[in-house]
Amino acid sequence: MFIETETTPNPATLKFLPGEPVMTAGTREFTNEEDAEASPLAGALFSLGDVTGVFFGRDFVSVTAGEGVDWSALKPQVVSVLLDHFVSGSPLFAGGDASGIAVPTEDDEFASDPADADIVDQIKELIETRVRPAVANDGGDIIYRGFREGVVYLTMQGACAGCPSSSATLKQGIEGLLKHYVPEVTEVRAA
Repeated sequence: MFIETETTPNPATLKFLPGEPVMTAGTREFTNEEDAEASPLAGALFSLGDVTGVFFGRDFVSVTAGEGVDWSALKPQVVSVLLDHFVSGSPLFAGGDASGIAVPTEDDEFASDPADADIVDQIKELIETRVRPAVANDGGDIIYRGFREGVVYLTMQGACAGCPSSSATLKQGIEGLLKHYVPEVTEVRAA
């Protein structure tokens, strides 16, 4: 088995491609060791000591290292953990539980007006078909949280969560796209 590695726009995060599916549906982000207890693979990556984030995408694993960590030393350790996991055929989640799947959901805090259902459907379609694939290429994901009074609320995950260019991605990229296709959108904010 060969695991490819790609850089991401976030210098603290590398994207690892095992050449086989990682998640069959959804995504999952782990931001600390306690979260990582749900997944033997995430737990093993956090046990390396220098890992501060793990993100499972459809066909990749993004790993974020702590500030000042030397990737030249950490990368071979991460590859070794990933190889051990995928070669052994171990389950991704403890007990084979798939509860780690994150399905994009609307938060009550950002709940949309039911009268905006058509607008919300357009926004979700654009995010699903245009935005999420592009963000996944950079080792992350974007989750729709809600639409209220012209403002779309989104959460960046994986490599995109701590990326220095995430604000520009939200404001110049995603906001511009949504405003172009959905005139009711006036702004995009991180949630």
